[in-house]
Amino acid sequence: MRILFIDIDTLRADHMSCYGYRRQTTPRMDEIAKEGVSFTNYYCSDAPCLPSRSALVSGEFGIHNGVTGHGGTAADRIRTGCSRDFTDSIDENNFHNLFRKKGMYTASISTFAERHSAWWFNGKFNETYNVGDGGLESGEKVYPYIEDWLERNKNREDWFLHVHFWDPHTPYRAPAAFGNPFENAPFDDWIDDAEFDKHVKKSGPHSANELYMFDDRETPQLPRTQGKIKTRTDIKKVIDGYDCGIAYTDYLVGKIFDVLKKQGIYDETAVIITSDHGENMGELGIYSEHGTADQPTCNIPLIVKWDGCKKGHTDTGLHYNIDLVPTVADLLDLPHAPNWDGQSFAPSLLKGEDCGRKYLVLSQMAHVVQRSCRWEDYLYIKTVHDGYHLFDDEMLFNLTEDPHEKHNLAKERPDLCAYGARYIFNWQIEMMRTSKDRIDPMWTVLAENGPYHTWGELPAYLTRLEQTGRTEAAQKLRERYKSR
Repeated sequence: MRILFIDIDTLRADHMSCYGYRRQTTPRMDEIAKEGVSFTNYYCSDAPCLPSRSALVSGEFGIHNGVTGHGGTAADRIRTGCSRDFTDSIDENNFHNLFRKKGMYTASISTFAERHSAWWFNGKFNETYNVGDGGLESGEKVYPYIEDWLERNKNREDWFLHVHFWDPHTPYRAPAAFGNPFENAPFDDWIDDAEFDKHVKKSGPHSANELYMFDDRETPQLPRTQGKIKTRTDIKKVIDGYDCGIAYTDYLVGKIFDVLKKQGIYDETAVIITSDHGENMGELGIYSEHGTADQPTCNIPLIVKWDGCKKGHTDTGLHYNIDLVPTVADLLDLPHAPNWDGQSFAPSLLKGEDCGRKYLVLSQMAHVVQRSCRWEDYLYIKTVHDGYHLFDDEMLFNLTEDPHEKHNLAKERPDLCAYGARYIFNWQIEMMRTSKDRIDPMWTVLAENGPYHTWGELPAYLTRLEQTGRTEAAQKLRERYKSR
């Protein structure tokens, strides 16, 4: 059996044409959607990059594996400790080893491990290829490795190949030669003048005035990436840069499919397409960033083409990315590991059965400290550290009526906030009962000076806010963080 796992960084599901996006960003991946199963409510349990892939590979929530942030203690896995055997059971039971257990030759073409010093990610691959730019490379540097590997292994019957593209990740870096296929294409301009006025007054990294995290610097070598948004017209430039990254990746993915077809193995090759997290494009006043526990950051695509699975089917149930591990184990007829937190949705793939969960708890602790609950039409967000965005402590959105999270219903519907808060609390208690060290890494992040992407930034940022006419925001931040 041959399995191709396409891992596209920062791919927001609703910016793919197969998910209903009005722009034709993913025509080649749309082909897979027609041949397989697409999941519309599939979420990373822990955002963003490092926590998400840690959860996927381990099959565990971040609260169990320990990785919930990008720096400090919470960027490393919890040590197994005295129960560790000759090899670590977490690695023995990881996602990549499923394929080894089934007798497949495994390979990865990715710089993820280098970017985050997450060398465990390479565990159980027979070979790994590191382009060497730490995630700043464009797919034009990655694709030749893929084509070469497929050519050298064209006669191998059993393999699992993980390929990783970064192009939708900020800074947007699709090659200039690719052009802008969306230059004259309309976009979903849901940000009216009143909403935009809120955005330009807002504080926080990757807000309209600071697209380069905490300032507005620009890099001539990256012309698709802006420093700030001055007018509503500039919003289109941001979205075009992001969509070009998606479209360029789709072009490269199409080239992979063409190689498989030329080799005569496309039809028999299973394909899984997914991402680690999405990207805010104005939601919560944030652009070109994935720093919250909300819908655009945590809702990710999953498309599966697999022999015996339904074709052209759409699954609308609630699923985590950690659910993929037991699902693939079922598809490969392998036993489940005791440490996995995931829940298999193999019956959905094979029979179209509803395997969705009642609710999901989502976490983000690299840019902010938030836990959210997704259930029915609603998303409830509890903020513990706002990452200098001045978020309300509680936010509630009806995603069916308000997909871009414009209207916070928390004050209008305290009853629904109570539901969300209870779901999160009950989940936390259950996770702590089954935790290795009985420590919630959320408190570790807070004890170590908050989320990594805020470390040491506040003093200079307060000055910048005052210099750019946002003195009121600076005063509120001083009051909120006066002990720091």
